[in-house]
Parts: sequence; structure tokens; C-alpha cells
Amino acid sequence: MSTPPDLSTLRRPPTGTPGTPGAPAASGVPGWLVALLAVSTGMTVANLYYAQPLLSSLRGVFGVSTDTAGLLITLTQIGYVIGMLFLVPLGDRLEKRNLITVLLVVTTAALVAAGLATGFPMLLVASLVSGATSVVAQILVPFAASMAPDHMRGRVVGRVMSGLLTGILLSRTLSSLVSGVAGWRVVYLGSAVLMAVLAVALRVALPPQAPTISVPYRQVLRSTASLVRAHPALRRRGLYQAAMFGAFSAFWTTVSFVLTSAPFDYSDVGVGIFALVGAAGAGIAPLAGRWADRGLVRPLTGGAFLLAAGAFAIAGFGQHSIWFIALAAVLLDMAVQSTMILGQHTIYQLDPHARARLNSVFIATFFLGGALGSQLGSIAYHADGWGVVSAFGAALPLLALLYWFTERRAAKRSPQPA
Repeated sequence: MSTPPDLSTLRRPPTGTPGTPGAPAASGVPGWLVALLAVSTGMTVANLYYAQPLLSSLRGVFGVSTDTAGLLITLTQIGYVIGMLFLVPLGDRLEKRNLITVLLVVTTAALVAAGLATGFPMLLVASLVSGATSVVAQILVPFAASMAPDHMRGRVVGRVMSGLLTGILLSRTLSSLVSGVAGWRVVYLGSAVLMAVLAVALRVALPPQAPTISVPYRQVLRSTASLVRAHPALRRRGLYQAAMFGAFSAFWTTVSFVLTSAPFDYSDVGVGIFALVGAAGAGIAPLAGRWADRGLVRPLTGGAFLLAAGAFAIAGFGQHSIWFIALAAVLLDMAVQSTMILGQHTIYQLDPHARARLNSVFIATFFLGGALGSQLGSIAYHADGWGVVSAFGAALPLLALLYWFTERRAAKRSPQPA
């Protein structure tokens, strides 16, 4: 049996240039660049969620069942997982600006194909490809982390991630409004234009960032697998977030069915406007980064699990009140965003020369949880309604909380942050 590669042999020595893992800039990342990275991550990750408020309309346009329509969300997220596992690790192997440009060009082409789709299978394939290449967001986050000094890393990542998480939430509103005015095809074609503009903007604005390893692609993938074995904290944080993102996806995939039915009878535009309430939770991301910098990762993680479970309890008991459902949405988004920032703060400390590969494992793990949450949430809703979805959503963070209770015992066996 072949042995995994020695990770130490894959590293390049620090160059001493600001922005490399060996010597972050003392002054941190310029504010305008942090803002650009935040907007960019939000715009790219939004491609995964444009279809969520359109599921009711798309099933009518293409003549498919509700379960089949829900498959569009699942396949898009599976595409993202594929991209995380096979494309994001290249962020350690290739010059990042070139990689980002190529991926955005492919994303643009896939979105054009989605907008021109003549059948549901074509839309599924285009969504799978656009999902895989929209991982640009997860190349930009470690890019920012590598440029930030240690004492500010949590804050910088938190600000960039606030853009990503806001993009997830606002994508639903934008999609609903645009489709209500100009049709669902313009949602995809408009995003294609945005991706083309973004490719040019990032190409001009981003500083060059040298690769941290120089080995064949196959060995890059093998080293990524080795990181999973070498770092228990990476596995733990990935599973934490898989549970949280599964709950998040179950909520936002099925809430459109709730809101378009009695007693609410919202239109697609109404569902998109409702999604704005969740964006209020995005403000927690920079705060979570500050708290992480202060060493509060573990207690805040446990509190976030309880908050998420409580959000689903509110959603279940208040299913006939838009106010209770809205409150649940805000609390759930705050909890999920907090654990994401806390998780990334933890994994970026494990190996500064492998941040892209560490991030690929972390994000792929929890997006797989999100894909399962979307599909199982749809099945639960159509099996027995919103009450079952609420119970399912609450169970996931509670399971993560049970695992969290084993953290101190695991820490005694490993010196790594958990």
C-alpha cells in the first residue's frame, strides 16, 4: 500500500513577501480589497441559490414534480462539493489570479447555458457545472486569510465571509425580483454578465500570490487526503458545519413551499422579499471573527448549536405566523454564520501553507451536509409538512452539540485547536 506524501516536503520556504503565508503584511489587508473580496464571494456563491425561490415556477415550466424540482438545488450543491474537492486545492498549487480567472470564465459559460436551457436535464447539468466552478468564493477566503496578520485574521475572514453569507441570503431576493419582472431565464443570464465583470475586476485588483507547493496535481489531491487524517480538528469542524448547514438548507429549501401555500399564499417575489430578513443575521460574521481572535471559539460553538435548535422550535410552534418564521430565520442564520467563522478560524491555524486544501475539505464536508439537508428537507415536508421539517432541522444541531461535548476529551489526546 502506498504511503501518503510527507506534507513537509510539499511546502515552499517563506518568501518574505507580504501576502505569503510566511510573512503576512504588518498592516493587514487594505479595506477596499476586503470589501471587494466580500462582494466577490457573495456574488459567486449566490449562483448556488438563485433557484431556491423559483422551484414552484420551474416545476410548472418544465412539467416536473416537486421532488424533482428540489433536485436542482441538491445537484448544484453537489457540484460545489466536487469543485471544493478537485478545484480549490489547486489554490495552493497554481497562481491564484489565473485560477480565479479561468473558473469565472467557465462559470459564465455555464450560466449562459442555464439561461438558455430548453429542458430540465440541460438546466440540471448547467447548474452542476456552475456550482462546481463557483468555488471561486472559497479560493478568495484563504487568499484574504493569507494576507492578514495573525492577530487580525479572524476579523478579516469574518468580513469577507459576511459578504459570502449575505450573498447566500440576498440571492433569493434578487432571483425572485428579477424573475418576477423579466422571467427566470434573465436570472441566470444576468448572473453570467456579473461573473464576466467580476473576472475582469479581480484580475486587475488582486495582487499576485505565489503557490505554496510545486508538485503534480495527483499529489496535491493525495496531500489533501493526508490533511484529513493528520488534523482531527479539521474533521470535527467539518462535521459541525455539515450538521448546521444541513439544517440551514432544509429550512431555506422548504420555506418557499410554506410561504407559497395557505395561509400565506406569497408570490415568488414575496418569498424573495421574505429572504431579506435572514440577511439581518449576516451582521454576526465580523463579530464572530473578533470573538474567535479572543479565544472564545469553543463556548460560542456550543451556544450556536443551541441557538439553531431553538430557531427550529420557534419555526415549528409558530408555523402559522410569519413573525415567528421570520424570527427563526434570523436566529438560524446567526447561528450558522457564527459556526462557519469559528470553524474557519480554527482550521486556518492548522497549516498556513495548506489553507486552500484545508478550506476545500472543510467547505466540501459541510456543503455535502447542505445538499443532504435540502433533499431530506424536501422529502420531509412532502411526507408530513412543516412540523417534520422543524423536528429534522432541530435534530441536526442537537446531534452536533452531543459531539461538541466530547471535544475536551479529544483535546487531551491532541494538542490541536478543536
